[in-house]
Amino acid sequence: MLSFIWGQLRGRAGRSLALLAGVLVATTGFVVLTGATTTSRLDVTGTVERNTRAAYDILVRPQGTRTPLEAERGLVRPNYLSGLYGGITTAQNEQVKAVAGVEVAAPIAMVGYSTSAVPTPIDLTHTVDRSLDRQVIRIEPTYVAERGLSTARGKPRYVYVTKLPLIHPILDADTRNSTRYTDGRSYSWTDACGPVSREVQPDGSSRPICDPQRGDLLGNRGSISERDNWRVTSVRLLPDGRFEAENGVLARDGDAPTATADRLTLTEQLTVPFLLAAVDPDAEQRLVGLTDSVVDGRPLRAEDTVTETRLGTVVRRSVPVLTTNRPYLDGALRASFLRLPDARPAGLPGEELEETLRRGTGTPAGAVQIDLAERYRARLAEGLGDGSGCCSGQLQIITQPGGVEYERQPGGTLRAVGVPPADAAVFGDQREFNPLPRPWLTEDIGSRPLRRLALPISDSSRQWDAVGVFDPEKLAGFGDLGKVPLETYEPPRAEGADDRSRAALGGQPLESSGNPAGYLTAPPLLLTNLASVPKLLEGGAGPQAKAPISAIRVRVAGVDGYSERSAERVRLVAERIARETGLDVDITLGSSPAPQTVELPAGSFGRPALRLTEDWSALGVASVITQAIDRKSVALFLLVLVVCVLFLGNAVSAAVRDRRSELAVLACLGWSSRRIGALILGEVGALGLAAGLLSLGLAFPLGAALGTHVGWRHAALAVPVALLLALVAGVAPALRAARAHPAAALRPPVAPARWVRRPRTLPGLALVNLVRAPGRTLLGAGALAIGVAALTLVTAAGYAFRGAIVGSLLGDTVSLSVRGPDTMAAVATVLLGAAAVADVLYLNIRDRAAELATLRAIGWTDAALGRLIGYEGLALGLLGALSGAALGLAGAAWLVGDLPAVLVLVAALVAATGVLVTCVAALVPAALLRRIPTARLLAEE
Repeated sequence: MLSFIWGQLRGRAGRSLALLAGVLVATTGFVVLTGATTTSRLDVTGTVERNTRAAYDILVRPQGTRTPLEAERGLVRPNYLSGLYGGITTAQNEQVKAVAGVEVAAPIAMVGYSTSAVPTPIDLTHTVDRSLDRQVIRIEPTYVAERGLSTARGKPRYVYVTKLPLIHPILDADTRNSTRYTDGRSYSWTDACGPVSREVQPDGSSRPICDPQRGDLLGNRGSISERDNWRVTSVRLLPDGRFEAENGVLARDGDAPTATADRLTLTEQLTVPFLLAAVDPDAEQRLVGLTDSVVDGRPLRAEDTVTETRLGTVVRRSVPVLTTNRPYLDGALRASFLRLPDARPAGLPGEELEETLRRGTGTPAGAVQIDLAERYRARLAEGLGDGSGCCSGQLQIITQPGGVEYERQPGGTLRAVGVPPADAAVFGDQREFNPLPRPWLTEDIGSRPLRRLALPISDSSRQWDAVGVFDPEKLAGFGDLGKVPLETYEPPRAEGADDRSRAALGGQPLESSGNPAGYLTAPPLLLTNLASVPKLLEGGAGPQAKAPISAIRVRVAGVDGYSERSAERVRLVAERIARETGLDVDITLGSSPAPQTVELPAGSFGRPALRLTEDWSALGVASVITQAIDRKSVALFLLVLVVCVLFLGNAVSAAVRDRRSELAVLACLGWSSRRIGALILGEVGALGLAAGLLSLGLAFPLGAALGTHVGWRHAALAVPVALLLALVAGVAPALRAARAHPAAALRPPVAPARWVRRPRTLPGLALVNLVRAPGRTLLGAGALAIGVAALTLVTAAGYAFRGAIVGSLLGDTVSLSVRGPDTMAAVATVLLGAAAVADVLYLNIRDRAAELATLRAIGWTDAALGRLIGYEGLALGLLGALSGAALGLAGAAWLVGDLPAVLVLVAALVAATGVLVTCVAALVPAALLRRIPTARLLAEE
């Protein structure tokens, strides 16, 4: 039998080489393409593992704090801690720490916003006309924020510069409606103006220069805005060119009532809110390296306590904090100067003062713009302690913003719901306490409701004092893709999502404006320890005093990036925490930034409506990606395998059909069916073995040329794969040949289609011809369908990773790494399918050669015959492409978990491409029509 098989192969060398080439191409393509798929999966899993090393693996929050977006889409907004004040007890925190597998449990207790005054000096020396005896410098402030889109004019500030002598009040505890002055006399004053400086007139009398800061002109029986915080400052220009003013206006000079300076500098106190949070310093060091990020002063310690100092009847409580050196504030103060040479404020009644100065005309004297963040850093540069007064802030009034409410728009866009300005009493009442003016932007339409933390207003004062300064950007860094907005200290920012918004923002991102009610809220930039919280909240109402912790960030031991083993370990720890504490537990391992489009309504200070792209956090992205990669790899593996089998099966079937008469003769000579089947399988197996050996040598250079690594073990699969493919492809033809009756050789190779109507058009005749060989037609269409399905599946996978389902930066990166090899495999299957269609058309031409010769003899032109073959190819292409697109959509729905409308469009485009490729492939068999020997075939008939 072996010698007979060898003789058959050698005797039909052309047919044997063609079949060998088919097996070789299919096997080599299978080995290289599956190697590319394997390499792709390794690259993807490596990318996922490298870029998912976040600070913590589990997030524990109070029960019921998940938002609908988290529950439905796994999306967590940036600065998720804003609006989350307490809810976890210290006992529950200890329970979390005690869970086996927990390496670090870092609690954080959000307290709220404290306001701090940032001294902002404005140099007015150049505005003074030294030739004038008296003049008023009007300072017209404009507050700027949000990339200059929000602006608001403030009430002017005035500096009265006179060459006449000034006397100043000596303010002490005994100050009543009559106050002693620096000239040794006592003068009475009114509630409207307060105890103010007085200008000595040439006749020896003196007149008060009313200052609303010392009286009630501001109406400050309630809360006031820093825009309304106007004042009149009196300065004397001395004969030697220096300036003299009440101590504290120009410079400090011990306890002296007045001070002199070479330059006239007015210090404006701008109100800056900072978010205060309490942490466990030791846990925070282990989690993000908080101690290592301290750049001035000393680190915060767990044993630091609230200190109390008694000043008379008032107890001053000081809370130790670490303050930030990066305030993450987008704000500035613009000031224009106007010199009023004819203004004479001395002696004016308080009711007339503001109107008189506001209407005064004068000469422009320059302008300046001061960046708020730079001024804060300049204040820090003065150093902690050393009598500089840096850095502290009041804690009498603590403001707590809530969460943002969203309206869902078509296409997945979220619209932030606008919130009216909060009641001014949220920022304190002058009758209760003398708070700082509230930030000007809190008068804007906000995105978060504000409330005031219920603390007692008593004979004690509370403030924070910085013991050190930390740099948030020196905290432990993580990969850009794994640095999700869940990080506690991540600065908020949002890019413009359309051309209009980007142009309005000047191509820069929108950042926090310092408005606690604003859409973008800064991370906690004042950090105290958990031990200070009970004293700070002492006497306060509400559940926060009993359960102060807002969240616990947990790192699991033995986890360094995402892997299946790490994911299982984290899952087990998360389940234990949820079971033992009853809190909401989310697994953050494998999360990634997920761009989310948000519409921000217009503000009341000029900012237009903006369409923004903001990085939210997509939970579980790594798991979704790796599972999708596994499903995609299996699907592509099977599709490539099946299309190779179909391609080879068609080739072997063609070889068997070509030997019908020979096999019939062997049957007549007494060969059994088993022996005939063994002959066919032996020939096919021999060719498969040879193709496998050749493929073993071709896999390495071809893989290198395509940039795919093919290992020895993977290449060694070529031999068994080729043999198996050949045998599987030859089983059906061998059985058909073994069971064929010898008389079958006398039957026409193509049976007539008896059940169809007589065709009257050329497309109808093409359909009849395809129906006459249904098995062959279905085989060619099936091969093409598999190729189209593979390409649709790969496109769907790329779509899923690029943002439709996963919607994350990690998914975008993965899509770039998997698109090349997988697309190459899918395109290869499409080409194999098109080759199978071309082979079907070629076999149809060969089997119907006599019919085609007859048509040519009765007057059909080669062009008409070519159109007939073209219609057959088009019909095959439509059948294969449409069925493949449907199969690909089903696979895409399985892979992605959804079927968006855009995937249907993608499938339609891929199907159209398959039809086009099939029509091009049909040109090859159509060109063979000219080689039909018409005369010989008619003579044989």
